[in-house]
Amino acid sequence: MDRLEHIYVIIAQKGVADVTLREINSYIKDIQNGTEDFPRFNLSEHAGLCTAGAPLIGASIIACYATASLTAGGNAESSKRSPTHWEIDERQEQLIEQWAKAANLWVEGSEKILKENFGPMIAQGAEAKVYYHEGDTSVVKERVSIYSTTQKALDAIVLHNCLFPETAMKVVGFTRDSDGLMRIVLTQPYVNCLRLATKEEIDNMVASKGFRDNCNGEGVNYVLRPYSTRRHAPC
Repeated sequence: MDRLEHIYVIIAQKGVADVTLREINSYIKDIQNGTEDFPRFNLSEHAGLCTAGAPLIGASIIACYATASLTAGGNAESSKRSPTHWEIDERQEQLIEQWAKAANLWVEGSEKILKENFGPMIAQGAEAKVYYHEGDTSVVKERVSIYSTTQKALDAIVLHNCLFPETAMKVVGFTRDSDGLMRIVLTQPYVNCLRLATKEEIDNMVASKGFRDNCNGEGVNYVLRPYSTRRHAPC
């Protein structure tokens, strides 16, 4: 039985108990110091994982367990029905909230706390609310999932850190907003924008990372180029 499977067994038997937290924290430390790997990510992505911080690693462990337990339960049924994305996401959110509260990583009334400690909300988009105090070197974000599962939202942070280490995100906690949506609380370096980038500059930058415009020419979405035509850039 490998390390991750051992943790899964403990969660199944004990729930989010003290022994569970100790095992998860020990595994997180070993991942961060390089003595253990998280099998979800390849070697180049591990730097992005570790930069994202212990709260993200712990949440990823819990989310992976939620998926594995649902899948195992579905396979045990005679029909062997695979769980839907909605079921997986609901279970991941439920268990991450339980774990985050037990690990003191849950923020109640986050909007008020963030305004008091990190400044007013300066922007809000489809993916995040952004808080910033003039003169600080970082912003704080409440990032909501726009993905099919919470695990994919966590993965997106890891991949961002891998591809764009100069604006790496560091997860500090979890919360729910006034609409009941789970949000990931994170910090990110503040970038003073002197001007907007041109479409050509964006295309050249993402091309260096192995991506291309999705062919509509609008620069809204970028997709991974075929492997044979990719130029490799270290993360």
